[in-house]
Amino acid sequence: MPNIPADRLSYLVLLAARAMGSSEAEAQDVADHLVAANLSGHDSHGVGMLPDYVRLLHAGLLVPNQTLALVVDTGGVLVFDAARGFGQAMAKEAMRRGIERARATGSVAVALRNSAHIGRIGHWVEQCAAAGMVSVHFVNVADHAPLQAPFGCSDARLGTNPFAAGVPDAEGQPLVLDMATSTIAFGKARVARNKGVPVPAGALIDEHGRPTTDPTTYVDTRRGALLAFGAHKGSGLAILCEVLGAAMTGGATIAPHHERKDGILNSMLSFILDASALGDTTHIAREAAAVGEWVKASPPAPGFDEILLPGEPEQRARERRLADGVPIDDRSLADIRAAIASLGVSEAELDRALGR
Repeated sequence: MPNIPADRLSYLVLLAARAMGSSEAEAQDVADHLVAANLSGHDSHGVGMLPDYVRLLHAGLLVPNQTLALVVDTGGVLVFDAARGFGQAMAKEAMRRGIERARATGSVAVALRNSAHIGRIGHWVEQCAAAGMVSVHFVNVADHAPLQAPFGCSDARLGTNPFAAGVPDAEGQPLVLDMATSTIAFGKARVARNKGVPVPAGALIDEHGRPTTDPTTYVDTRRGALLAFGAHKGSGLAILCEVLGAAMTGGATIAPHHERKDGILNSMLSFILDASALGDTTHIAREAAAVGEWVKASPPAPGFDEILLPGEPEQRARERRLADGVPIDDRSLADIRAAIASLGVSEAELDRALGR
C-alpha cells in the first residue's frame, strides 16, 4: 500500500469538501478530523469515509454549511439539532459550547441530535481533554439498516453505537477510551474488504447467523451482522447508547417506525465535567498517573510485549504516521478519487493534491 503524507491527505479532503460546497472553515474542520482519524490509526473513520459523504450529499442526506441550532438551554443542559449538517463541524461546535458552559458552571450535559456522521468519537474526548474537561459520550447510529446483532440475536438490530470517555492529563496525553460497541466498527470491515483480508474471528456472522471472517458479502450487501463486543456486556452498553444517545436527545433511533433513507444520522449525549471543579487537579493527575504506572508494571501476559493504556495506541500511531505517512490501500484510494471526481474535480487536480 502507498503511504501518503498527512498534509497531502489534508489537501485532498479540503479539495473534496470545497467541491461539496463547504465553507473554508467547515472544509478545514472536515479535513482536520478525517486526517486525525487516519493518523490515530483509525482508518475506518478517516479519509475512506469520503465516498460515503459524497453519496450522502448527492442524496440530500448531508447538508453543508448548516448552523447548529440551540433547541434547549436550562443552564446545566444544552440541546442542539444539527439538521444533517457536516458532523465534524456540528460536533466540534457543540463540544466548544459545552466546554464553555462547563467552565462556567462545573458541568453540563450536551445533547446533539440528527447530525450527519460525526466521525471518530475519541476526537471529541480529546477536544474536551485539551480544555481540562472529563467527558463521557453515548452515540447512536440511525437512518440506515442495522449493522450489529446484540447478544443472543441472529440478525442485526442496532448500529455500531460508539461509546467514548476520557480524562485530561497534565502532560498532554489524556486517557481516552473510544470504541464501537460492536466487536469492530463497520469501517474496519470495509477496510478489511478493500485490503482483501479477513476480519477477526468472533466479529461477524453471515445472513444465516453463522460465524464468518469474510467481510465481503457483509460490506457489499449488508447481509449478516457485526457482533457486540464482550457478549452481554457490550450488547447492554450498545442498547444504552441507543437510548441515551438518541431517545434521550430527541434524535432518531434505529427502531423501524423511523423511515430509513440509507443515510448516516448520529445523535450523541455528552457529559462534560471541568476537572478543576472536583478539586486539586495536581492530585487527580498524580493519582491517574499512579494507576497507569501500576497497571503497566504488570509482567506482560503470553503473547504480549507490553501493556498499553487507553489512548497510547493512538498516540504511537500518530508519531509513526506523521513520520512515515498514512497507508491507503489501492481500492480505497480509487474509491476516494472516483467520489471526488463525481463532484467535478479533474484527475489532474487529484494528482496535484496527492503530489503526483
